[in-house]
Amino acid sequence: QLQLVESGGGLVQPGGSLRLSCAASGFTLDYYAVGWFRQAPGKEREPVSCIGSSAGSTNYVDSVKGRFTISRDNTNSTVYLQMNSLKPEDTAVYYCNAVESARVYWGQGTQVTVSS
Repeated sequence: QLQLVESGGGLVQPGGSLRLSCAASGFTLDYYAVGWFRQAPGKEREPVSCIGSSAGSTNYVDSVKGRFTISRDNTNSTVYLQMNSLKPEDTAVYYCNAVESARVYWGQGTQVTVSS
């Protein structure tokens, strides 16, 4: 079965850190651009960060610049999102997305809650 599996979410205090993982199952991520999205309760899903297939290009939404870092390990077909200095407004379900030409995959999401 071809799928993306996210992990690493959880409950963290403001100022804390989490590292999310997005692992491909049944296929390799080598030629896929991968993005992280998030959806907070009552809000639309929004893009957070993305990384090109060669890892040569990365992009971030302004609200996470300087705090989040996206990276990839094509050997293990995994993309990571290192999240530092977390804020309550980062609370959301985080999804990863992989795109290569007409092929698009979404993961099931992982909950991140930032609260004291």
